[in-house]
Amino acid sequence: MKQYLEIGKIVNVHGLRGDVKVVPWCDDPEFLCEFETLYLGREHKPVQVADARLQKGNVLLRLEGVSTVEEAEKLRGHILYMDRDEVELEEGVYFIQDLIGLEVLDADTGASYGRLTDVLQTGANDVYEVRDESGKTVLIPAIPDVVLETDLDAGTMQIRPLEGLFDED
Repeated sequence: MKQYLEIGKIVNVHGLRGDVKVVPWCDDPEFLCEFETLYLGREHKPVQVADARLQKGNVLLRLEGVSTVEEAEKLRGHILYMDRDEVELEEGVYFIQDLIGLEVLDADTGASYGRLTDVLQTGANDVYEVRDESGKTVLIPAIPDVVLETDLDAGTMQIRPLEGLFDED
């Protein structure tokens, strides 16, 4: 499991004090505002967040040590990361990055349906994209009736498909 997870990208400078505009890569932009420390670029250089606020779905950050437009401009295009140890997820809530690659198994027969390749966020509930060895893709609703168990340590997800989900045309 990756220790540092991508949380957003610095896309611009905001104002004259060196604030940066960040496009959040998380479900809720407010989540990004909760961090006191974020990590900059592939080196995961720690940066202290002096201030964070929302603006039209983006996040404006004031980072300690960045106080001019010129200093902020050097950060444009950098990816911001969070440290997974600094977040307490509720029971049954997972980082998408941790779900990708899980083997999806039938809870009753143990048969493999393939690997989870993507998580689609539809609004009502997430939908898991599962691809089998032949390359065929099936979409599975991420609801408690279908997804019975997710075991990140074992690398598996146990499901009980809705009737007709895996039937051929």
